Amino acid sequence: MRELYVRYHDEEWGQEVKDGAALYERFCLEAFQAGLSWITILRKREAFRAAFRGFDPAVVASFAEPDVARLMGDAGIVRSRPKILAAIKAAALVLDIGEDGFAELLWSFAPEPRPRPVRPGDVPAQTPESAALAKELRRRGFSFCGPTTCYAMMQAVGMVDDHLVSCWAAQRGRIVPQLSTN
Repeated sequence: MRELYVRYHDEEWGQEVKDGAALYERFCLEAFQAGLSWITILRKREAFRAAFRGFDPAVVASFAEPDVARLMGDAGIVRSRPKILAAIKAAALVLDIGEDGFAELLWSFAPEPRPRPVRPGDVPAQTPESAALAKELRRRGFSFCGPTTCYAMMQAVGMVDDHLVSCWAAQRGRIVPQLSTN
């Protein structure tokens, strides 16, 4: 389990993702994670990719009831009908906006760089930007995208950089002052 987390942290978490289809995958995975541990999603990630046909929005948007039934029977993924339906609807919404438009929409909520956190307790669960993004996504018809889920996605795709000051990965990113330890 630790190796999976470490690999995800070291190779992926916090790295900028601006491709619309890749952002759709991350959005869906964060939505499936709601109420579960992230390690559950990481362990099932390849099964999710297979079940959702590589998270190609054009393919997923065409899923119909037989596909929903197939997904509900797939023990390799999280079998939540509301989350499966939300992922299918999100694919159609991404197509309506366009993959580039989806990426532009998400990144328009990226905050200005802020001081790097010193301790894990300095990392927020949500921010005004993630709340605003969640509100806009819900207005457009997306679901399973509350402020905490949106913030987790923002961290995962590099919209915010919450690597701690002491983290080796902090050195590969932007340089900003650390938070005061007062």
